[in-house]
Amino acid sequence: MNFMNFAYKEALKAFKKREIPVGAVIVKNNKIITKSHNNRQKKCNVLGHAEINAILKAEKKLKDWRLDGCILYVTLEPCQLCQKVIEESRIDQVIYLLEQDKSKIESNKYKQTNDCNDIKENYQKMINSFFQKLRE
Repeated sequence: MNFMNFAYKEALKAFKKREIPVGAVIVKNNKIITKSHNNRQKKCNVLGHAEINAILKAEKKLKDWRLDGCILYVTLEPCQLCQKVIEESRIDQVIYLLEQDKSKIESNKYKQTNDCNDIKENYQKMINSFFQKLRE
């Protein structure tokens, strides 16, 4: 199953809501636990990042803040805030689609996928379009 495709669909939801288009999916035992996307603008909440939203939902669903055995699929390399929350939640691995220029992750827990080139191309166009509209 291509979990990154589900993360991409979440990013598309954020894009349609005029949020920064980032989507996240948490998987455990090859099964999707939660899906989420950015909602900072709508919720007026600085913590409304896709990764944090997904982690909060997973904790509630699993009834545990420890997300051992979970993999986070996210469309954009996590920011430093999200990296810290990911570390604290004990997620085993993070797989992201696009790299952010400004944040270099120094952990072998994080891996940029080399698969999903069709999704990566479409996502790159979406994120470029989003930021281009902001500048207009």
